[in-house]
Amino acid sequence: MDTIKPIKVGSTKSSTHEKLTSAEMGKLWATYMGNSMSNCILSYFFHHAEDKEIKILLENALKLTEQFMKAIKEIFKKDNFPVPIGFNENDVNLGAPRLFEDEYYVHYLKYTAKAGMSIYNVGIPIVYRKDVKDFFTYCMESVMDLMEQIKEIQMDKGLIIKPPIIPIPEKAEFVQQDFLNGFFGHIRPMHALEIAHFYDNIENNVTSKALIMAFAQVVKDEKIRHLFEKGRDMTTADIEHFMKMLHNENLPSPSFLDDLVTSSTFSPFSDKLMLYHKMDMFSLKIRAFGNSVAVNGRHDIALLYGKSLMKITTFVESAAKIMVEKGWMEQPPQAADRGHLASN
Repeated sequence: MDTIKPIKVGSTKSSTHEKLTSAEMGKLWATYMGNSMSNCILSYFFHHAEDKEIKILLENALKLTEQFMKAIKEIFKKDNFPVPIGFNENDVNLGAPRLFEDEYYVHYLKYTAKAGMSIYNVGIPIVYRKDVKDFFTYCMESVMDLMEQIKEIQMDKGLIIKPPIIPIPEKAEFVQQDFLNGFFGHIRPMHALEIAHFYDNIENNVTSKALIMAFAQVVKDEKIRHLFEKGRDMTTADIEHFMKMLHNENLPSPSFLDDLVTSSTFSPFSDKLMLYHKMDMFSLKIRAFGNSVAVNGRHDIALLYGKSLMKITTFVESAAKIMVEKGWMEQPPQAADRGHLASN
């Protein structure tokens, strides 16, 4: 397949001497925060992993987090931008007992690789400075390569059920008047995009549910534990509803991963890291469910996602309030407070 023709404009406007834009600051900041957190978690996973292939996979992912953080620090240093505090060795206890089985690490890596690709995919079109653009392009390509390794291991070790198979259409057709029906009259079968997003959301949520279940098991703060238990039950309900939608179409779905969490009650992570992680994961669900609504046609499916979005938003707000109360919420880069400047 031929590539598109190059355009020669001879412009130097995207040089590294230009100031970082708000988009570049925000995406670099978020990427650093996420990778500093992932570095702690993957270090713990790597410490306990026994399966040879899974350990290599974790090592590859761990090296990427280190490379990404190093590159961002270099960009920030050039611009005298303060490096975020993020997370470090104080937020992880490598000597804590095993909290997950090796198999879970593969599912977790797939979840986080999807999250990373989502961030980089949004970032690439809105960054212009050459070093930042090159960085996010490298991030996307590296995580795509990691994703291929993850899928190979999942298939080789029988850790995954592929998305459902549906019939090939006999011909191209236009939809009928009942296309949007979901409650009354004739309800059409789900189309391929609706099925794909249900499958993807189940796959994401069974990983998220096992993680929040483990966190609720080991977290020290009772208020955070209560929130985690609420999030666990909320996620379980969403999974069951999504599974039912596929099963009603006689289609298979990914299964729960709860059995991959051990009975340990000794926390390997700080409460701050666990709360931030779940707040971040639930925030990503908002984007995932929004994408699902965008390709959906049936009213019943739209209502199901709508109810889930409302509950998820409430969880994220509750988590953010606790983060602020405890002084754990780092301030992202923000615009100048013109009103405050004027008053002074």
